Amino acid sequence: MLAIIATADGRYRDPWHPFDETTPALAEVLSEASFETHILPVDEALDNLTSADLLAVNAGDPWRHETIPLGAPTAAIHGLDAALGRGIGVLAMHTSLASLRDYPSWPVAVGGMWVPGMSMHPPRDDARFEWDPAHPLAGSEPLEAFDERYSYMQQFGARDVVATHEHDGHDHPVVWTRQYGSARVAVDLLGHGPEAYGSPSHRALITRLARWAARA
Repeated sequence: MLAIIATADGRYRDPWHPFDETTPALAEVLSEASFETHILPVDEALDNLTSADLLAVNAGDPWRHETIPLGAPTAAIHGLDAALGRGIGVLAMHTSLASLRDYPSWPVAVGGMWVPGMSMHPPRDDARFEWDPAHPLAGSEPLEAFDERYSYMQQFGARDVVATHEHDGHDHPVVWTRQYGSARVAVDLLGHGPEAYGSPSHRALITRLARWAARA
């Protein structure tokens, strides 16, 4: 199984996320889950999905720069749309829901988006997340990681929640799965830093999500 990892480069980088550490950590987990992994910059990755079983995205917000470089390559936009149309598996990690803003199908495919001024997270800490026991990908062990807890994300369409956290009296989904046409999509809002990838329960979750999305 081939996993293409679309990673932050150029305008997809930001000052807050150590992508040079988290992308290799993600690749390691996927390799241990029997995926062959290729790491490419976002726009190049989305133009090279023809043979991929899984698209994993770990990238930042391209609109956060002082000069906003609007637009993505047409071939890459068509590449993502074609891959979704044929049923590629998708694994969207952490800040990827604030990324790919120039790809119209991305937010509706993943079922959510980080909205500046509305979405937020408490300070990073030793966080514990609650499984939805009705979801088949929920774990038997507690989901714990030193990480951020994304909150108040915009939702697009239906989703099957795997895990949540509580903040300000509300339960906020942080892991979910959904169908987008024939594509299986898994969203994991954990993964700010390498510490999150050091959590055994989180690594096991990533494996389950990736294999489900890729129909492995």
